[in-house]
Amino acid sequence: MNKPEKPTFFQARQWGIAELTDQKMGDHFDVDFILEQRLNLTAVELLTRYQQSMAMNDWQQFQSDIAKLLAGMPPQYVIGRTSFYELPIKVNQATLIPRVETAELVEWILTDNKNDPKSVLDIGTGSGAIAIALKVNRQNWSMLASDISATALNIAEENAINNQVNINFVQSDVFTSIEERFDIIVSNPPYIDVAEKPLMDQRVLEFEPETALFALDNGLAIYQQIIDNLAEHLTQNGQLYLEIGFKQGDAVAKMLRQKFPTAQIEVRKDVADKPRMIRMKMGR
Repeated sequence: MNKPEKPTFFQARQWGIAELTDQKMGDHFDVDFILEQRLNLTAVELLTRYQQSMAMNDWQQFQSDIAKLLAGMPPQYVIGRTSFYELPIKVNQATLIPRVETAELVEWILTDNKNDPKSVLDIGTGSGAIAIALKVNRQNWSMLASDISATALNIAEENAINNQVNINFVQSDVFTSIEERFDIIVSNPPYIDVAEKPLMDQRVLEFEPETALFALDNGLAIYQQIIDNLAEHLTQNGQLYLEIGFKQGDAVAKMLRQKFPTAQIEVRKDVADKPRMIRMKMGR
């Protein structure tokens, strides 16, 4: 499709879709995300502007954004933000882009636990998405969020401020800098087997942080690190919630049972009917 010189919003959108479709680098969802997020429009507002001319600076920015998409950059990184649990979350290449499965993990925690005071630890917080979503919905919870990456923690702190929640942050490799006990510990750790790299989407490999994606021992190393030290950091009736790879449910459950034979352990499937999260409750 020829590039229009002074397009309407509709013409700009159609050009962007055609460019991505030709190169098999995206679709209209990516184009709409870029337009809506960059111009701070709702889907309905974008629709009502279809026949309006796009300002030249917006058209130039849109062309630059499409070029980044064509280079393989995920749209969330192009814009520098995304939405998680209906909250605005800043992201960059130091943080993972929060996925829908992670929102389901948050939903499980919130469904299980009401607003009575609890102490909560989010291990490997990244952008802070899990901790922020929990704190926004449970104001009485005391929240600590950790990450091994100082750069990621800077983004997480900024996101907490932008969402007006009070969360404490600490740089830590799992529990190395943490002494307290918690009623709830949650983690979406690196869990992809290093051997699976050749099977991964090239865009993920090129733009998302490796340290937040891959783990040794068939992707189970960080789970083992968490579980080995869990007894010293959960309260008597504490709960652990983990996001897992869809092939890891049996392995992680077995690791938990070996350490905590009397605990209640449940593996739960996501909306795609794949086992993607696990909960352990201490006690009998």
